[in-house]
Amino acid sequence: MNSRKITLSILDQSPVRKGGTAQQALQESIQLAKRADELGYYRYWLSEHHNTNSLAGSAPEVLIAHLAGQTKNLRFGSGGIMLPNHSALKVAENFRTLESLFPGRIDLGIGRAPGGDRITASILNPSNNFNEQDFVQQLIDLQHYLEIPNDFDNYQEKVRAIPLAETAPELWLLSSSGQSGLFAAHFGMAFSFAHFINPTDGPASVKAYRERFKPSAVLPEPKVSVGLFVMCAETDEKAAELQAVMDVQFLRIERAISGGIPSFEDIKDYQFTEQEYARVKFNRQRMVSGTPQKVKEKLLKIAEEYDVDELIAVTITHDFADRLKSYELLADAFEITKPVTI
Repeated sequence: MNSRKITLSILDQSPVRKGGTAQQALQESIQLAKRADELGYYRYWLSEHHNTNSLAGSAPEVLIAHLAGQTKNLRFGSGGIMLPNHSALKVAENFRTLESLFPGRIDLGIGRAPGGDRITASILNPSNNFNEQDFVQQLIDLQHYLEIPNDFDNYQEKVRAIPLAETAPELWLLSSSGQSGLFAAHFGMAFSFAHFINPTDGPASVKAYRERFKPSAVLPEPKVSVGLFVMCAETDEKAAELQAVMDVQFLRIERAISGGIPSFEDIKDYQFTEQEYARVKFNRQRMVSGTPQKVKEKLLKIAEEYDVDELIAVTITHDFADRLKSYELLADAFEITKPVTI
């Protein structure tokens, strides 16, 4: 029997439904964060995406500030800040400000992908050359600005990120390929693997991170989480409908077809080609769906394969009520501890 104690967290991409608006999506993020706080989820991360009308989350640092002020217990963070889009100094200032406002509740999750197309990324940061060494230098600079000791000389020693908070945000590197896991190991940072993007290389990437980890001033031993799509429903039929919507949505994303998240009625008669169904079978590895007990069993198996104790659930549905219900059922299935109300 699997007795692993699982910590549950949330990654919110602020999905926009077909026929809905970005404003609705952001209001739903507020509702979801408040409910997650009541249910006892541990972290609540916000993503950074650009130039897409199906996801409203383009500025996680803004949402973190608002949502942390609306809640009491959750840790809030970025999942992630796409560092090549930004100045390392400005990112450090944003998150030192957040840490000053909400001490001990802020995570700085860093990603390397553009969070959109390369044209948009080049506009966000015209000096971005998509160069690996540039990213490494940004990580060195970021540690310097957060006053995390490292072994590298820095030419910007006279520049400091303000405000000078007494504590620093928890620093994570995010990856779907494993390369950033090696960077995380080298710099002594925590590591989160995006199984919801790449369902095949995760366990090996986490193993390599653990084997190569070098303790840092802020993290003495490896720390890992895994993110994946989760659709939990009260019946098998409902869970299959939620999964079917994502089957079609993934195909649309891969073809750069714009539009919000469809409903089951929109896609129920969709007929997959042979090639499409091959992609559907692959994409289903990125998600876990079913009734609460079935979902729990699948998630425990994945946690065992990765050797992790924290899972980050990404749930996207057309109907917000289905999304909220999925997180409620998941919390009940794992019997996560609700915060004490005084």
